[in-house]
Amino acid sequence: MIKTKTNKISIIGAGFVGSATAFALMQDGIASEIVIVDINKDKAEGEAMDLAHGAAFVKSVDIKAGDYADTKDSDIVIITAGIGQKPGETRLDIINKNLKVFKSIVPEVVKYSPNSILLVVSNPVDILTYITYKLSGFPKERVIGSGTVLDTSRLKYMLSEHFDIDARNVHTYIIGEHGDSEITAWSLTNIAGMDADSYCQTTCTKCDGSFKKQIPEQVKDAAYDIINRKGYTNYAIALAVTRITEAILRDENSILTVSSLFNGQYGIEDLYLAIPTIVNRSGARRILDVKLAKDEEEKLVESAKILKEHLSKSEIK
Repeated sequence: MIKTKTNKISIIGAGFVGSATAFALMQDGIASEIVIVDINKDKAEGEAMDLAHGAAFVKSVDIKAGDYADTKDSDIVIITAGIGQKPGETRLDIINKNLKVFKSIVPEVVKYSPNSILLVVSNPVDILTYITYKLSGFPKERVIGSGTVLDTSRLKYMLSEHFDIDARNVHTYIIGEHGDSEITAWSLTNIAGMDADSYCQTTCTKCDGSFKKQIPEQVKDAAYDIINRKGYTNYAIALAVTRITEAILRDENSILTVSSLFNGQYGIEDLYLAIPTIVNRSGARRILDVKLAKDEEEKLVESAKILKEHLSKSEIK
């Protein structure tokens, strides 16, 4: 009997983000098999059971909890596991803690799914994606981070609210670090073929252009605002991860701001940052060397320097 080709996705980490991602993938119908792995096996089993009980309402999918052996031959392995930052801890503290976690995760993933694409979601995502790349030994195309796909969606949403239009008609990007040094690429922003300033001047009567300063700050602070209210973020990032997964499994050649390995673009070497990237079944097919405004390029280089500094001080060997 010939085995039918399936789309198998494994999720490492059954916390708020991992479980929401499993739910979003199940709703999307893109996966034929989803495996959830967590150090807390009861939690993973509980999430898998809860999801599986909705089987009658979605496209056919086999959802189960398991060990790393159960992830064998996954097409995509999504890593959401990690240790969050606590009050008083520095970014470097959390990097070194998660380095230890990833040293236990990545070799097991690679052992059972040597041909998979690794999609890192855990924070700080750019640095942990780089760590995953180094630990896995995979080609750079097959190790990507969720980058600023979510940040970009937040920007589109906030601009759509400001201009009272559909968020899907706002074309823009957040680039650089998924974090405090992220950059709004106004030079790449357009609505109906007009840049943001032109659209504002021709259609908007309620603003003086100050949105270009206010909205990027709101995007940057969005996660903090949500965490202060509910303790974590999970739904929108799960949708962002599902969108990336779709682009991969459907071989879409979609342009997404995933975290990709820079090899000389904008003078940045050997570092993962978010930038418009063509994503398909091979993973991060190609970084697009888009023309940025001078100040945006300078901020991107500065963002890279910040991450390089953290990496140089970490315990990565």
